[in-house]
Amino acid sequence: MLKIRLSRGGSKKRPYYTIVIADAAAPRDGKFIEKVGTYNPMLPKDAQRVTLKVERIAEWLKKGAQPTDRVARFLSQEGLVKWEHGNNPNKGQPGKKAQERAAERAQREQDRLDAEAAAKAEAEEAKAAAAAAPAEDAPAAEEEAPASE
Repeated sequence: MLKIRLSRGGSKKRPYYTIVIADAAAPRDGKFIEKVGTYNPMLPKDAQRVTLKVERIAEWLKKGAQPTDRVARFLSQEGLVKWEHGNNPNKGQPGKKAQERAAERAQREQDRLDAEAAAKAEAEEAKAAAAAAPAEDAPAAEEEAPASE
């Protein structure tokens, strides 16, 4: 299968891409069949940023070459292919393992809060019981005290 894709050149942090026709199995910057354009992302967005050999690209498209998403954007500006913005609503969501870990973490936090609430309730019950017990013992102690004198 043939692809119309970008092949990276340029130096570190200064990318420069050539638009090439290559076999899908070939490495990104490896062997290609034909160079059909350039893309320099360092230039401002104008006509010089992307250069295309439109006639050659049209011929390769007729032969069945498939453009990558980025190249399809460039070709859609020339009217060669129809490109639509992809919609992936799940793109920003964490993966399955991360969701499991988050659920586990939430369960542990809920268990900890429940344990704290139960401990607090026990402490209040013990405090109430302790407060009620001396109050009941206090009148009996007062009654015994005058009898002993």
